[in-house]
Amino acid sequence: MRGGLKLITRLQNQHKGGEEASRECPNCHSKKNWKDGVRQTAIGEVQRFLCRDCGFRFSEKPNIESRMNGDCQLSAILKEAKKLDTATETKTVAGEKNQTEQNITGKIVEYLWHLRKEGRKPLTIIARRKSLLRLQKHGANLLNPESVKEIIANENVSQNTKNHYVTSYDGFAQWLNISWKAPNYKFERKIPWLPTEEQLNQLIAGCKPKTATFLQTLKETMARAGEAWALKWTDLNGNILNLNAPEKGSKPRQFKISDKLVSMLNALPKKDERIFGPNISLANFRTNYIRRRKQIARTLAEPRISKITFHTFRHWGATMLFHKTKNIIYVQQQLGHRCIENTMVYTQLINFESDEWHVAHAKTIAEEDKLIEAGFDFIRYSETEQVAIYRKRK
Repeated sequence: MRGGLKLITRLQNQHKGGEEASRECPNCHSKKNWKDGVRQTAIGEVQRFLCRDCGFRFSEKPNIESRMNGDCQLSAILKEAKKLDTATETKTVAGEKNQTEQNITGKIVEYLWHLRKEGRKPLTIIARRKSLLRLQKHGANLLNPESVKEIIANENVSQNTKNHYVTSYDGFAQWLNISWKAPNYKFERKIPWLPTEEQLNQLIAGCKPKTATFLQTLKETMARAGEAWALKWTDLNGNILNLNAPEKGSKPRQFKISDKLVSMLNALPKKDERIFGPNISLANFRTNYIRRRKQIARTLAEPRISKITFHTFRHWGATMLFHKTKNIIYVQQQLGHRCIENTMVYTQLINFESDEWHVAHAKTIAEEDKLIEAGFDFIRYSETEQVAIYRKRK
C-alpha cells in the first residue's frame, strides 16, 4: 500500500512538470522546485532542476562547484577536447575517422596540458583552445602554417580576432617546433561605448537583489567581472572592500564603498565563503543577466541598456574617475593596471555636454560637511575672504 502511495505521488508530481526535489533555487531561494531531466556535459551527466516560483533552471550543486574551480574547469575542457577524437569523422568513407584530424586534436590536448604545467591561467588556456579548435573547424591544418594563414586571412572577423588567432597558433607552433612567419595583424584599440549613469542605475534597479548587488559592486570598484565574482566575505571590512583576486596580471586593490553597497552586500545570504555564493557559475550568471537586461531594455523602451555588459561598468567608472581627478596615475592604481598605456584609453572617452559648475562657499566646518555631502568638490581656500570654495558640475 505504501509503495502504491509513492507511485501515485510521483505521477502527480510528474503531471505538474517533474519529480519534486528538495533543492533551494539559487535565484529566488525557493524550495519549491522539481527535477527537470538531465544534461550531458564534459564532466558527465548532470541533474537539472526547475523552480516553480520563478521558473529558473539550475544544476545540482556538485557540478556547479566543480565548474567554479579553475583546475576542475580545465580538466573538464581537456576531457571535452579528448572526446573530439571520437567525434571527428570523414564525410566520405562510411564513418571512417580522419587520422590526421585525430592526431591534431590529440596534439591540442597535449598542448593544453603543457600550458597548464607552465602555470598559465585557466582563462588563457580556454581562449587558446577555442582559437585552435575554431581554426581546425574552418578547415585549417594546424600542422601546416600556410593552411593556417589562408584560413585566418579568409575569416570574416576583426583584426583583433585575427591577432588572437595568430597569438594562439604561434604558441602552438613553437611547442611543436614548427617554423613559420606569423602574419602581421595589429591589435586595434577601440574607444568603448559608454552609457549614462542614469541608464546604469535603471539597469541595477531592474535586476534582482543578487544581480543588482553584483552590478553595484562593479560600478563602485571598476573591477572585472571575474575579480568581483571571486570576492569573499573576509574581503569586506565595514566600508572597505579588498580585491585580492586580480585578473590579467593586475595588482590587488582596496576600495572605500558606499553605505548603500554595504547594505546590499550584507543583505545577501552568507552560505559560502564567497560573497556571491557557489550555486551558479559566472558563465550561467552572465547568461541570466543578459536575459534580464533585454527585458529591462524592452520595458523602459531604452535599447541602449541592452548594450551594457559587465565590462561597461569598468569603462564607465574609469572615465568618470579621470574626468573628476585628471590624475591618470590615480586611475591606473584604481584599475590595477601595471602598464599605463592600458589606462590612457580612458582619457579619450570624455565627452560631456556641459562644463558649467555650481559654486558654493563655506565658512564653517558644518557648512563644508553639507557641501561635501551634496557632492561638491573642494577647490581652494581664500585667505582674503576667509572662505573655502567648492564646486559641482551642473
